[in-house]
Amino acid sequence: MALEKKQRDPSVRKAQGKDKDPAKKPAKKAAPKKAAAKKEPKEAAKKAAPKKAPAKKEAAKRAEPKKDAPKPAPLVVRASSRYVRVAPRKARLIADQVRGLHIDQARALLQFSPRGAAADIGKLIESAASNAENNHDLIGDEMRVAEITVDEGPTLKRFRPRALGRATPIHKRTSHIAVALSPEED
Repeated sequence: MALEKKQRDPSVRKAQGKDKDPAKKPAKKAAPKKAAAKKEPKEAAKKAAPKKAPAKKEAAKRAEPKKDAPKPAPLVVRASSRYVRVAPRKARLIADQVRGLHIDQARALLQFSPRGAAADIGKLIESAASNAENNHDLIGDEMRVAEITVDEGPTLKRFRPRALGRATPIHKRTSHIAVALSPEED
């Protein structure tokens, strides 16, 4: 009986070398050697192979005749106003009306618009026109609104007291407005 317990005890079986449990086979360590052996020929091939492919591409690019030289970008005069205290959603309504118009038409539209953002956008367009005259030697009255974007600025968060001790939030939104004018093409 004592002999049977010794044979069943795994520590005794390991000492005797009789532990042949198929689930507990040691992992093979030959796999990393094979991976290292595979990497060596690739690295050697990379070092030995000359790099001629980029030279062929460069030569092909030189041989092709140039079709059309890129046209110079039209001169664009920019002006921007940041942290304007008007909600971006309201300012975009005005910006969409003015986009693409001649500067005189934009001035007239903004002058008679009942919206509050029209005054801020009007000042910004005037600033861009004066930038064109002073910095780029262009005629400010012969420009058109090429781009106008209204992005959201930081929101001022305030609270208003309400009944029964409650408070409701008030979000005072701000806008970043950018205008780009370009010369009117005749």
